[in-house]
Amino acid sequence: MTRQKLVLSITVLAIVAFAAAAIWWQQHQTSQGTQVEAQLLERSYSPSLGPADARVTIVEFFDPACETCRAIYPYVKQIMAQYPDDVRLVLRYTTFHQGSDEVVRILEAARRQELFLPVLEVVLARQSQWASHGAPDLSKAWEAAALVGLDIKQARAVMMSAEISAVLAQDAAGVEAVGVEKTPTFFVNGKPLLTFGVEPLVKLVQSELAQ
Repeated sequence: MTRQKLVLSITVLAIVAFAAAAIWWQQHQTSQGTQVEAQLLERSYSPSLGPADARVTIVEFFDPACETCRAIYPYVKQIMAQYPDDVRLVLRYTTFHQGSDEVVRILEAARRQELFLPVLEVVLARQSQWASHGAPDLSKAWEAAALVGLDIKQARAVMMSAEISAVLAQDAAGVEAVGVEKTPTFFVNGKPLLTFGVEPLVKLVQSELAQ
């Protein structure tokens, strides 16, 4: 091996080792409850509900086929309704369940028709009809989206676009970088919700608002 190739090999190995160490460190910090940097939790493309200048940002790593995500969503809405000027919700896609990636593509296509929220809420409301574990019936998800006005033909035309595919790929990388292992996983102003539940989430939000 020439000296030049040896130096190149060592450089590549060093970069790989550094990247692996960075991911491990971030996962370790998250598991210990340390605040996570905003740029890891929120991307410019991330769906966001609520005022952009809110004092508190809830980041939820969610899977549209996750039953717990569906169950807790009304309570998250209540928190936002209670503090309409101070709390916003940022969603990060976490496609752990079979078929979730296609439903995320439906949601992203809905964003381009300015129908993200109605489509999100209808696919969650009708989750039991399409999200059967192991055998999802995604035609039911499309039917649900159509009920709130989604142009299905237009949505299917863009759902496999490079732009939407990039969103899924970047969120998958984000899930790994942050160390998310289950859905929903919440962060409030970068602080992980260490004890899952509605009450702990409310208390963490209120704590951040009080600061």
